[in-house]
Amino acid sequence: MNYNVNEKGYYGDFGGAYIPEMLYPNVEELRQNYIKVMQEPDFQKEFKELLKEYVGRPTPLYYAKRFSEKYGTKVYLKREDLCHTGAHKVNNTIGQILMAKRLGKNRIIAETGAGQHGVATATVCALMGLECIVYMGAIDIKRQAPNVARMKMLGATVVSAESGSKTLKDATNEAIRDWINNPTDTHYIIGSVVGPHPYPDMVARFQSVISEEVKKQLLEKEGRENPDYVVACVGGGSNAAGIFYHYLDKPEVGIIAVEAAGKGIHSGESAATSALGKEGIIHGSKTLLMQTDDGQITEPYSISAGLDYPGVGPMHAHLFRSGRGEFISVTDADAMQAGLDLCKLEGIIPAIESSHALAIFEDRKFRKDDVVVVNLSGRGDKDLNTYIEYFKLA
Repeated sequence: MNYNVNEKGYYGDFGGAYIPEMLYPNVEELRQNYIKVMQEPDFQKEFKELLKEYVGRPTPLYYAKRFSEKYGTKVYLKREDLCHTGAHKVNNTIGQILMAKRLGKNRIIAETGAGQHGVATATVCALMGLECIVYMGAIDIKRQAPNVARMKMLGATVVSAESGSKTLKDATNEAIRDWINNPTDTHYIIGSVVGPHPYPDMVARFQSVISEEVKKQLLEKEGRENPDYVVACVGGGSNAAGIFYHYLDKPEVGIIAVEAAGKGIHSGESAATSALGKEGIIHGSKTLLMQTDDGQITEPYSISAGLDYPGVGPMHAHLFRSGRGEFISVTDADAMQAGLDLCKLEGIIPAIESSHALAIFEDRKFRKDDVVVVNLSGRGDKDLNTYIEYFKLA
């Protein structure tokens, strides 16, 4: 079975481009050019140079000795939290800003939930001297105030989305509306493997640098390119797509995607799409989506702003439906505890998103000699207020 996108923009049953006619020219221009542009030697040269000199890649693959001892297996952390801006998001924004420039776009829009993608977009716009508008849900603006400040310092305009649940979904709606109104000069940098084709594939390709590095690093450390398992948290799922990418067609490598169960899968306050989702269309693609019986999108909930999304990217929907990926849902409480454990065992403060991936070791057992690579997708600075309030640390 093929786990990559086909020529029509589908992963199995999921994907495609379900877009209003007014967006067709923008999306079609991108679809016709993205692979060609990405393969140009000067694009590759500039992309790789910026990843190395500006982002700080390759990021380390760190053997978490004390964490491994606690859970009786070999756990490696892919340290995306050490990227410039504090998360994996910048891999994609560097790629897309270079793409936008080559397509002659001089105005950049983006949506953001946790604020990491907004910061990464504002960062590359400052780097390239382009106008930047970031849409963010009013609730996320409150709970991710440090990232809002960073975006403004970087010269971006932050626009508050006041509709619906005032989170990521609503910010995305506002960004799409902007794009419809400004089709010729504007490029929309989508931050995850969601949206109409070619976005899920393009973002996955930019993020695939993560698994590309893991292969080389594991060869050095373990004498083999393939771990037994790769683990990542999934909201839309770009960090997961990045670490899964080079292992999709390697059945010997287990793929584990970790979703946010919020206050419990069936509590009514959750973002566990694999458990609760049905086929539907959101933000231009067909995927698994949390919705009511009459097709209204259910409001998702997670303590982590980056996992607070009612669907998953079409690649992940296909991994779930086909059985290639093992999907685990983790509650707020378990994620927060896992984050604190990593702090105390390894001296690393993880983003709450990444803490969800770390939380599986309590219940999901691995063999002693299994090599398990966890994508530590971001650092916890942006979440300090949430950690402080949750654990009464102040």
